[in-house]
Amino acid sequence: MKVNIRGDKVTVTKSIKDYISEKLSRLDKYFENPKGIECKVLIKVKNQEQSIEVTVPTSRFTLRAEERHQDLYAATDLVIDKLEGQIRKNKDRLDKKYRGLPKFEMSFDFETLEEELSDSKIVKRKDIDMKPMDEEEAIIQIELLNHDFFVFKNIDEDCVSVLYKRKDGSYGIINVK
Repeated sequence: MKVNIRGDKVTVTKSIKDYISEKLSRLDKYFENPKGIECKVLIKVKNQEQSIEVTVPTSRFTLRAEERHQDLYAATDLVIDKLEGQIRKNKDRLDKKYRGLPKFEMSFDFETLEEELSDSKIVKRKDIDMKPMDEEEAIIQIELLNHDFFVFKNIDEDCVSVLYKRKDGSYGIINVK
């Protein structure tokens, strides 16, 4: 797996890069072609807390996890454990969904534009390319990304839909027609 490590308010040393790359290599066994996957890692520091965010876009799904800890190495271990847990938890669901289908590219590459807007309350803006999918696939994505909501083109309803997690653990959906 190719690893792209970036630091925000922190200098990424060779030892940090080596440690993160070594830990991420544990995930190689879960992918058919790990050399074709480019993993993105963002390291941030805020006060005494260090955070690491790992995004693994594949041709079928996107994995994402984030952890915070006072020790960057401990945060790295925690985020790798979280990613492995996501893969194991959703393995059966992913196998059912993609078994027998030809490979297709489901890219969640997006550009983040962070702007300092003095008079506006909007501090971050994202542009994403929505790929058509059904509700079951959207549920898989929301679980893998570990988000509270997910916006997608709903092929069953022929509209844009927002899938969201409810407090009771179930899901709700809003269709925009």
